[in-house]
Amino acid sequence: MSADRFWISNFLEAIAAERGAAGNTLAAYARDLSHVREWLGGEGLDFTSAQKADVESYLVFCDREGLSRSTRARRLSAIKQLYRFAFEEGLREDNPAVQIAGPGRDKRLPKTLSIEEVDRLLAAASAYGRTEADKLRNGCLMQVLYATGMRVTELVSLPVSSARGDPRMLLIRGKGGKERMVPLSPPAREALASWLAERDAQDEAARLKGKPGSAFLFPSRGKAGHLTRHGFYALIKEFAVAGGVASDKVTPHTLRHAFATHLLQNGADLRSIQTLLGHADVATTEIYTHVLEERLRELVLDHHPLAKD
Repeated sequence: MSADRFWISNFLEAIAAERGAAGNTLAAYARDLSHVREWLGGEGLDFTSAQKADVESYLVFCDREGLSRSTRARRLSAIKQLYRFAFEEGLREDNPAVQIAGPGRDKRLPKTLSIEEVDRLLAAASAYGRTEADKLRNGCLMQVLYATGMRVTELVSLPVSSARGDPRMLLIRGKGGKERMVPLSPPAREALASWLAERDAQDEAARLKGKPGSAFLFPSRGKAGHLTRHGFYALIKEFAVAGGVASDKVTPHTLRHAFATHLLQNGADLRSIQTLLGHADVATTEIYTHVLEERLRELVLDHHPLAKD
């Protein structure tokens, strides 16, 4: 194994062990650092020999390639963390990236949905599917997602044990293995109970045929054992078409944004929303105040008499 690959491998093992980094996070670091490694190799360099000017040249290359500011900022963050790890482990005596300022991130407001659009999505999901079981599952997926604002990975990988006993709250294991409690709305509890009864009946039928049951609330025959993020992404686009909602506005994360925005519109405080979303820093949650401010501005411009031409 080359020195660069050794560095990356050990760095990924370290953040997995020390921070409990999720698989998606580790995969993103691996992709970014592999890209840096390949560029350095093309310049006759590696992580052990690269200097500050070389890292800056790589960032200039990324800019010329048309990569977004957020992608360049993420790449630089990965480089800085790798070199910090190398310095702490004695693999290198300096950190050539420590004084490099990042390009910042694009300040784009997250897409969200109106309450009416969410209602149409929920209704479409409950009526979408080839079988009654499909409809129960789809309705449950959307009701629970909107009621809790959880990340799609957290949703599709929910253990079935979390749904037992008609819970008022769900225990979620989020990024870095951190746990949080999220409340379920009455419609979400009803959808969950209906799907659980159907899912258990399917599990029992499988056992009678000698097949093992599933530990997941939303099982599948795939390698993961549960519905995948990509599978759910495709489903939610179909719900959008069926519900007459613009499909380019709808992703699993859009429902998370809608959950937070609608809570804020109805008087919830940022700290509570931060806890429900599982954000480590309230600054991440503050983006929703800008969404609300934009909507209030549009409201004034559309309806205030002095705003008319």
